Amino acid sequence: SDAPFHRAIHGTMAALIRNMIKGVTEGYTVVLEVVGLGYRAAVKGNNLELNLGYSHPVVYPIPNDVKIEVKENKIYVSGIDKQRVGQVAAEIRAFRKPDAYKGKGIRYEGEQLRLKAGKTAGKGKGGKGKK
Repeated sequence: SDAPFHRAIHGTMAALIRNMIKGVTEGYTVVLEVVGLGYRAAVKGNNLELNLGYSHPVVYPIPNDVKIEVKENKIYVSGIDKQRVGQVAAEIRAFRKPDAYKGKGIRYEGEQLRLKAGKTAGKGKGGKGKK
């Protein structure tokens, strides 16, 4: 019909159907990089085990509709549902987002980080120091 809602949802439905077709034929993959000294990822059974500098390992149960592989310092999340693959990758990244000062953490492959200067970077000779 020509109702405003139907016209608005037309493009969305077309994109969702295209994504479903691409998912079944090619599949979707998101690559996460684990960056940091001592930060590790490993698949153990049906769980993803992450050592991210906490006092305990973080265990993430792998959903049935998503496949997770770990090679070197990279986590490969793949599946046929674009939304589900992206959601699982975002959940894994949320365990330790990249630090703004050192850059350590879990980031998407190709993600550009802008590191901040530390608190000593902005001080010159004329600054106030300890008395």
